[in-house]
Amino acid sequence: MDNGGRIKAVIFDWAGTVVDYGCFAPMHAFLNAFEQEGVPITNREAREPMGMLKRDHIQTILKMDRVKKAWTERHGKEPGIQDVDRLYAGFESTLMESLKQYTDPIPGALEAVEKLRAAGLIIGSTTGYTKGMMEVIVPEARRKGYSPDYMVASDEVRAGRPYPYMIFQNMNELGVFPPESVVKVGDTVSDIHEGKNAGVWTIGIIMGSSELGLTQAEVQDMDEDELKARKDEVRRTFEKAGADYIIDSISQLPGEIATLERNRLARGL
Repeated sequence: MDNGGRIKAVIFDWAGTVVDYGCFAPMHAFLNAFEQEGVPITNREAREPMGMLKRDHIQTILKMDRVKKAWTERHGKEPGIQDVDRLYAGFESTLMESLKQYTDPIPGALEAVEKLRAAGLIIGSTTGYTKGMMEVIVPEARRKGYSPDYMVASDEVRAGRPYPYMIFQNMNELGVFPPESVVKVGDTVSDIHEGKNAGVWTIGIIMGSSELGLTQAEVQDMDEDELKARKDEVRRTFEKAGADYIIDSISQLPGEIATLERNRLARGL
């Protein structure tokens, strides 16, 4: 189906993409949950599955070779479902106490969304958070200027990322078709996989992302060559995941979507 090369909707991730620069809200909660079980994990281990439904995230961490070995040595057996339940309960308790602190829009996000809306695009959203977590985040984000046209949480569909059901739910509720008229924007590999599985265009954002994993202060203070090397590593990660486009910051998004539309027209899509 041809829609004149136009993009109709942009579906954003939340933390690390539009709010919570560096995606730090879940980090402390994951680290604390495993620390309480006597099996500390690294920042890299905590971030690797970022973007997934948080329960799936915990299960993925537990399957990592080093973590599984450390858990078995500490507890005398491999992690099971009861361990996942206990870890998730600890994670959720810590996260819910701190979520409100991590709802500030990422610099350039509000302006980018405003430009997209001015161009006639609909704004959707997906997340690795649950509905209960989003009930904390959404009002705070709205108060600070961000409110998408539709939002669905990871526990409101059959399965979260990397499955495409949240994107399909957005398309259904927003009345958007075909998939080629939709762009998924995110800051993790899970976001890219979600978009690819839905058959929509995917754009990865480097600055402020969970993949980069830096605060704004760390970015400002970091040596220019070191920051470039870190950003290049994230770019390679997104490329390996299959991202159609990769941008440095969210402020570049409106221009990148305009480029995507021109490319589609030139290819007759």
